[in-house]
Amino acid sequence: MATWIGFLRAINLGAKRKFPKADIVAAVEDAGFTDVETYINTGNVRFDTAMRSRARIETALEKAFVERAGFSVPTICFTTAELREIAEHAESFGHGGRHYVSLLKQEPSAAAIAAIEESSTAEEVAKVGGRAVHLLLGENYHEARLTNAAVERRLGVSTNRNLTVIRALAQKWCSD
Repeated sequence: MATWIGFLRAINLGAKRKFPKADIVAAVEDAGFTDVETYINTGNVRFDTAMRSRARIETALEKAFVERAGFSVPTICFTTAELREIAEHAESFGHGGRHYVSLLKQEPSAAAIAAIEESSTAEEVAKVGGRAVHLLLGENYHEARLTNAAVERRLGVSTNRNLTVIRALAQKWCSD
């Protein structure tokens, strides 16, 4: 059995995309995964599975989520080692402002990485590492140009978490 972390995109936003933690757990268990746990109500779920294919895991979860929630829930999965690496990579930036991480469904091409990193400015910086885009922003996230929406336009489906959540998940679910 391997432990995976799933990040659900665009849930609990507005009245029509509610997906409570208990329903997420039930859907993951209904899909055949075990030792299921969630962390805060923003779509972070840990589970064990004998499946080895990330694509198959994501497909199984997305099917279970649409059946349970009644709407599509794009899901992005990482192994515990991958999530730990994302959290550790963040430490190398030494950034004093807001730090968000956009988690990508697919590995970006070299051209796409160059395009997003070249859109950086002195106030807003994007650094790509694998399937994670570190967004180093000033104090007002709501006025930023480098947002998860900008990442998705260039790199495809992604979901965004602040670095505090990424660190907490790595500490809670990725310690060996």
